Amino acid sequence: MTHAAAQPAADQPADLPEWDLSDLYRSTDDPELATDLKTAEAEAKAFAGRHQGRLAGMDGDAVGEAVAEYERLSERLGRIMSFAQLHYSGNVADPARGRFYQSMQERVTDISTHTLFFTLELNRLSDDVLAEKLRSPKLAHYQPWLRDLRVFRDHQLSDDLEHLLHEKEVTGRASWTRLFDETLADLRFPIDGKSLTVTETLNLMSDKDRDKRRKAGQALGAVLGDNLRTFALVTNVLAKDKEIEDKWRRYPHPASARNLSNQVEDEVVDALVQAVKGAYDQLAHRYYALKAGWLGVDVLDYWDRNAPLPEDADRRFAWSEARDVVLNAYASFSPALADIGRRFFDSAWIDAPPRPGKASGAFAHPTVPSAHPYLLLNYMGKTRDVMTLAHELGHGVHQVLAAEQGALLADTPLTLAETASVFGEMMTFRAMLDAEDDPRRRRVMLASKVEDMLNTVVRQIAFYDFERRVHEERRQGELAAETIGDIWLAVQGESLGPAIRFHDEYRHFWAYIPHFVHSPFYVYAYAFGDCLVNSLYDAYRKGLPGFEGKYLDMLRAGGTLRHKELLAPFGLDAGDPAFWRRGLDVVVGFIDELERMA
Repeated sequence: MTHAAAQPAADQPADLPEWDLSDLYRSTDDPELATDLKTAEAEAKAFAGRHQGRLAGMDGDAVGEAVAEYERLSERLGRIMSFAQLHYSGNVADPARGRFYQSMQERVTDISTHTLFFTLELNRLSDDVLAEKLRSPKLAHYQPWLRDLRVFRDHQLSDDLEHLLHEKEVTGRASWTRLFDETLADLRFPIDGKSLTVTETLNLMSDKDRDKRRKAGQALGAVLGDNLRTFALVTNVLAKDKEIEDKWRRYPHPASARNLSNQVEDEVVDALVQAVKGAYDQLAHRYYALKAGWLGVDVLDYWDRNAPLPEDADRRFAWSEARDVVLNAYASFSPALADIGRRFFDSAWIDAPPRPGKASGAFAHPTVPSAHPYLLLNYMGKTRDVMTLAHELGHGVHQVLAAEQGALLADTPLTLAETASVFGEMMTFRAMLDAEDDPRRRRVMLASKVEDMLNTVVRQIAFYDFERRVHEERRQGELAAETIGDIWLAVQGESLGPAIRFHDEYRHFWAYIPHFVHSPFYVYAYAFGDCLVNSLYDAYRKGLPGFEGKYLDMLRAGGTLRHKELLAPFGLDAGDPAFWRRGLDVVVGFIDELERMA
């Protein structure tokens, strides 16, 4: 690995907010944290002593009270792990933070082992027995949670095996994920005498200066290539680990477990994937051919894919400007939504500055209902960073609204979790576009939005296709890094089209993408959310009566409803193949408009 002290980017905005995690715990040695660990362990043991082996004979009220007790314990453990993860994300290169995070994972895993029996026993109840117990209002409150829990009944193992897998998680997948995170955080990319982090390097790949983009791309590929053995090992081990567990749990294909947890049918995901792949030529192929012409070349080198247009002024937004742009856009749609969003800025719920060792990218962490979400950004001041802020704030307000459901019912499946975030982006983009009178600037903005949508839809479906191919080929034996690179180049070529030229170092770019390691087969959720939001926004623009109230109700529902129930008030059905085409046509329409402008 290339190690050196990273230098902050010269154009990094000043006065960026940092989060205050004391709403969870004041520090890693906070006495309250130690007390919560001790209390949780005692409660978990007592819970097992009262209920293990007895659920079948308990009446509905008693089971409902047990679920409520399980929920309270889950929230206490969730608070501990939320703090540990957020503290670690602030500097994943810090060994002390890594040790603390690992220690908390081990302690929480040990404690939750005592309660593992509970969900296993609930799933062993017959449908008739559970239906009788659900006559109790106390238990009926948790019916959506039970519904989602029981979709895994056919894939549940014996209690001993479930305990073994649960306890080994901290030395299995979790440890390999930590190795990936810490390896990536430690990498430094030499560019023009500076030693940059992966976040700073990726930021340069959308710089106005083509030479900087080229150097960033080549440095990224070279350093990833130097460390490819580690990344290939992580990929191979995790793919094999998943294959073994999938076989024992009798999942028909590698994405089945993810689809079940997302509460979406295999055929719905297949319809999305086929719709997007079938439109590659109308979307990415067509757009990048247009962009090559705008830049005066026959084909785009891969480092020019996200290049600004020649007339782009490369405007930078101060943090206060970005906050106002996003909140005003939210307020124009729903003052209630903007009021919730404003709390993130008025309180210390956002960590925005890029720092050496800080987790790359951006995320919104819901923590637990008794606290509040936190947002992590790496804010550089570009228009795309404003869109990222709008995206993560959408997650945040969604998580605040869904928290009303409680710890067991608040979680939204990944496919729907992207709805509020992408909708927040769309609101912000539309507000900025509507406020712009200069035709050249509107063209720049529209092109930037198309590129973001291609990154969300085409690129993420290509990622999904890459994962699928890697996992399928891994079942034939360990994959050489070169083989993984070949799969990557093939998928990228198919999705992005002939107007993009890939150089040899680009074959290593799969290695830095964290979703493949953290959440296998997560990536299609972005395309799902983008197409869903395009259809939703189309209904909003056409004046669907009561849209704001229906939208807020959808966010408040958390995990209590499935996608069919959530979309029904808007007259939408994700099971209809035409639904996906409707979402893709929004992107096609933007490209049509760009052609007319040209």
